[in-house]
Amino acid sequence: MRRTFIAAGTAAAFCLIAMLEAHAKSPAWIACESTEIPLDAQIDGCTKIIQAGNETRHNLAIAYYDRGIAYRHKNDFDRAIADYTKAIELNPKDAKIYFNRGAAHSHAGEFSLAIPDYTKAIELDPKDPDAYYSRGLVEAALKDYDPAIADYTKAIELDPKNADAYTNRGLAEALKHDYDRAIADHTKAIELDPEDADAYVNRGLTYDEMHDEDRAIADFTKAIEVDPKNAAAYDDRGEAYSKKGDHDRAIADFTRATELDPKDPDPYNERCWQRTISGQAQLALTDCDESLRLKPDEAETLDSRGFAYFVLTRYDEALSDFDAALKLDDKLASSLYGRGMTKLKKGDPTGDADIAAAKAIEPGIADKMAGYGIK
Repeated sequence: MRRTFIAAGTAAAFCLIAMLEAHAKSPAWIACESTEIPLDAQIDGCTKIIQAGNETRHNLAIAYYDRGIAYRHKNDFDRAIADYTKAIELNPKDAKIYFNRGAAHSHAGEFSLAIPDYTKAIELDPKDPDAYYSRGLVEAALKDYDPAIADYTKAIELDPKNADAYTNRGLAEALKHDYDRAIADHTKAIELDPEDADAYVNRGLTYDEMHDEDRAIADFTKAIEVDPKNAAAYDDRGEAYSKKGDHDRAIADFTRATELDPKDPDPYNERCWQRTISGQAQLALTDCDESLRLKPDEAETLDSRGFAYFVLTRYDEALSDFDAALKLDDKLASSLYGRGMTKLKKGDPTGDADIAAAKAIEPGIADKMAGYGIK
């Protein structure tokens, strides 16, 4: 089941470097530095300057830098990185160039390459909170949470009103199961920006991890008040209602989530499971089928559909789904248990081995499934 924290946005990464050395601005320079014309026109202006070959090293670095920014806005990260690299060769002492090359690596998913650039930016400008914050983001993406927390902390020291830094530090702390500190950080983020729906969602998810469903529901509800079209808040509140056994409210929230974001497979899977355990297994199949259409080969959804088939006594189809789920995740305790139960229903005594394997992974699984009416 989905439990996805929502990271706050990356720091703005596109400040201009030092002013041009004095000269009369040509049409090419006007285009190269403009932020109000089409990106291709900006790139063309910068390219003309670069190809002319009559600029100082300082100005040429700016032309490469500005063109890199334009390429970045076009999501052409390879060309952006190449231009930032050329700008660094021409002007190796400007922190913002390293910062923006790090951002381009980060947006390209090259997190390990982003870290040295952010580190160099910090070395050149140790008072820039965005560099610490952005390095923290890529460290967290690499699941290196302790250095990420340290960088978010430094960013907060330099900019105490940075709500995103509190949010992301809270996310890292929650992933380390340091829930009290995570709650404190999410609460501070909310104080700084009480209209940020995602901040309430993140605190709600942390409360949910602490098995405090009532507070989680209160935060998800507040997120919905702030942003009535926040599909994730409905989906997460549905999961919290599910844990409290309130299937009707859970189904209503999953339904609203599918209406707001019909391309997200998760609420369909969640509603499939809720319908399966609340006497609506036939309807559940439609939801699981739609979830798998949107995201094929998803073990948890195959698992949900397997139980829907099991409840409907369609044991061959149930067995097929549990087998498929276990091929994708051979440690999925619910599918091991479901396959074992299905085998026993079919008179196959090897089901006992699957049930034993499931209990070894999740000792309380038999009681949990019995509570859902699956036995």
